[in-house]
Amino acid sequence: MTGVLAQIGSFFNTPVAYAATEAATHAADVAEGTEHAAEAAHGSGIHVVLRAEEVFNLFGFPITNSLIMTIITTVVLLAFAFFLRNKLALIPGKLQAGVEMLFEGVLGYMAETLESEKLARAFFPLTMTIFLFVLVANELSFLPGVGSILVEHMGSSVPLLRAPAADLNMTLALAVIAFLVIEIAGVVVLGFFKYAGKYVNFSSPVNFAVGLIELISNLGRLISFSFRLFGNVFAGEVMLVVVGFFLAYLLPVPLMAFEVFVGFIQAVVFSMLTLFFIKLSVMEPHGNESH
Repeated sequence: MTGVLAQIGSFFNTPVAYAATEAATHAADVAEGTEHAAEAAHGSGIHVVLRAEEVFNLFGFPITNSLIMTIITTVVLLAFAFFLRNKLALIPGKLQAGVEMLFEGVLGYMAETLESEKLARAFFPLTMTIFLFVLVANELSFLPGVGSILVEHMGSSVPLLRAPAADLNMTLALAVIAFLVIEIAGVVVLGFFKYAGKYVNFSSPVNFAVGLIELISNLGRLISFSFRLFGNVFAGEVMLVVVGFFLAYLLPVPLMAFEVFVGFIQAVVFSMLTLFFIKLSVMEPHGNESH
């Protein structure tokens, strides 16, 4: 499940979500051109690029530095899964016991939140996969070489690796996956017409207005999901670059430790919001709750 989700996010990474970031990319290109002009005049400066840079091209498909890190994250998770599977035993060791405690705790919390152990078991793979994928992707971004190893591409030097969540394409891909699962869950649990009744209700003008607001709010989850994760990770990346440029021997280490914590929090937030929105989608419409 982990590999499937990560690879889906990888393929969304560049071609599908490009339209959503085209305007931001154009602004970044303008800012980058201005910055290069300033560097030419003054010799050096801070280089910040909004979109992920293309490292090479494979059969017409642009391979970006964030996509490479996404693939590395997938490989790390798959390797850990195979390693743990081969170490499974009736008498668990410390690693197996720790993983089992984590999974049992999360599953119990999900069952309490969704008020159904069956639903908890059904959505546990997705929720846990999102958490592990975002967590590992964020933490791997602090390894030496990420952002500092440069390669030549089309006459310019670009970083070989970049934090996956610092690219809006990847976070938008995860948001689309979570959004589709949330909507499908509501339709499967409640039925199509009852679920649609949450958003299209002609019983009164007030209910119609409330349903319309709910629909707009529901669609807004795509923006909130993707921009929350992207904004926090990208802002942390820029902050470390700026601090490293001005105070290279004083603040980068404690700030990097703080960003490691932020990476963990963002993984928790993304997975928890997915769980809570699933809960909202499977709830009975107002006035239809069974007692």
